[in-house]
Amino acid sequence: MHGEPGSVERVPDRAEVERLVSITPASGRPRSIGFLAAVATFGSLLFGYDTGVIAGALPYMVLPEAAGGLGLNDVEIGLVGGLLAVGAAFGAIYGGWLSDRYGRRHNILLLAAIFFVAAFGCTLAPNVWVLYLFRILLGFAVGGASSTVPNYLAEMAPKRVRGPLVAIDQFMIVGGQLLAYVINAVVVGYKGGPSVVVDHDPSGQFAQGALGAWDLLSHTVGLVVTGGNGETWRWMLVVATLPAVALWIGMRMMPESSRWYAANMHFVEAIGALKRVRSDRDDIADEIDDMVNLHRVETQERWTLRQVLTVGWTRRILVIGLFLGFFDQLTGINTAMYYLPTILHAAGFSSADAILLNVVSGFASLVGSAVGFLLIARFARRQVGIYQEAGISVSLLLLAATFAIGIQPYLATDGTLQGAPGAAPWLVLAIVSVFVFIKQSGTVTWVILAEMFPARIRGTAMGVAIGGLWIMNAIVTFAFPIMVAGIGPVWTYIVFGLINVGALTYYVRVVPETKYSSLESLELHFRRKYSTEEELKEIQVSALTKPSDL
Repeated sequence: MHGEPGSVERVPDRAEVERLVSITPASGRPRSIGFLAAVATFGSLLFGYDTGVIAGALPYMVLPEAAGGLGLNDVEIGLVGGLLAVGAAFGAIYGGWLSDRYGRRHNILLLAAIFFVAAFGCTLAPNVWVLYLFRILLGFAVGGASSTVPNYLAEMAPKRVRGPLVAIDQFMIVGGQLLAYVINAVVVGYKGGPSVVVDHDPSGQFAQGALGAWDLLSHTVGLVVTGGNGETWRWMLVVATLPAVALWIGMRMMPESSRWYAANMHFVEAIGALKRVRSDRDDIADEIDDMVNLHRVETQERWTLRQVLTVGWTRRILVIGLFLGFFDQLTGINTAMYYLPTILHAAGFSSADAILLNVVSGFASLVGSAVGFLLIARFARRQVGIYQEAGISVSLLLLAATFAIGIQPYLATDGTLQGAPGAAPWLVLAIVSVFVFIKQSGTVTWVILAEMFPARIRGTAMGVAIGGLWIMNAIVTFAFPIMVAGIGPVWTYIVFGLINVGALTYYVRVVPETKYSSLESLELHFRRKYSTEEELKEIQVSALTKPSDL
């Protein structure tokens, strides 16, 4: 800290950096970079679990209140998913500001506590309005984690493993989703599919006191129920409290981001933190000197969002980041994550089977995320993004064609399939599984965002970009069930497919490459590339007065 023994309140030269590195001890016990990533990404695991668990919970939430459900309609279903995304947008933006002001580690500890409280609040919610409130709070934690954890990983990772290490974040998100699907399947196996105790059935299918599947009774006019297993969704939600505790305990053992220390002129603390997670093969003096170089060409103060928007080159990369976030959600991935059981039910599976089969797509997603490590390590970021968008576009259009040919012509007025080809529902599951595999194996959005923003605006800019991502998530999540009900799944998936053709074009023409440079070098490169003519003149003047800095 400023004023403490050993702190440096000025920008040191190279000789001073080397001296400080030689005399400064590690700030605590050594932690391998892999262990640090495993602990920090418990926040990403929670992100994945809390967004994925709702897929299995919704079929129980729609049961009548007398059966233990919440009696949700299509709009309320959209709100249960969408409000989490609204909270996440605020969490990403405000969480980014908090992480810039107080530190990445500090913010993750705070988020762990919010995860715990919000998960319990959702579990105990007596009605949908209380559930809305805690879903927003849970979303705040999800959004904060989505903007802070990748930054923390990118800032603590050696350049040689930065891409794969940040990709662990995506792997853990997908792992959290698969964990949610598995827990949902286990709970369904124990509790059974959504069902109600019938008091009066005008259709005559079930006698008084009989247990009836909600799939068969949901369209019955005049149905009266006295009980059911609607409370099952609460068991699915409460599991999220356990990783929240693990995250809080684990982060207590981790150092603060060395680059956050350096950005705030605490170079001694930056060295101490870096020594905890570096091996003998790493040149700490070189790494610290890269951080110091930024202070030689920039003002020292942390920028506000207004400053970011008034400077041409920072405004340009912020806009690029925003559109990366928008397109990440317009892939339609969250329609699969939140509503796959609903999609599979529409394709002809029972609700219970649809929840169980969700594990198949979750496993495909996890395998895809694992393959993503190899792709990100081997190929340029833009190449991986282009592969992702091309594959997603084809998958969504194939899904639209399958519904058009094999599902929609055979839908009866009560929502059941009559005479449809037996392979059609399985083809839907196969295409969705391929879709999520391609999406997760090609996801580079989080990696690029964690790499492209300058140090002095990294938390704030990352928060804004991820906030935009979550706003688009909220729009897609809320609109999807309404679109399916209004224009049908065929046109819904055609719309998403065409949007992703546009995203493919964006990757080809606009997105910059970030793989092959240090974070500090990228910052100087973007400063030159995207500056206005007036800003370029200022850089040239700076280069004349401080030639070694540029």
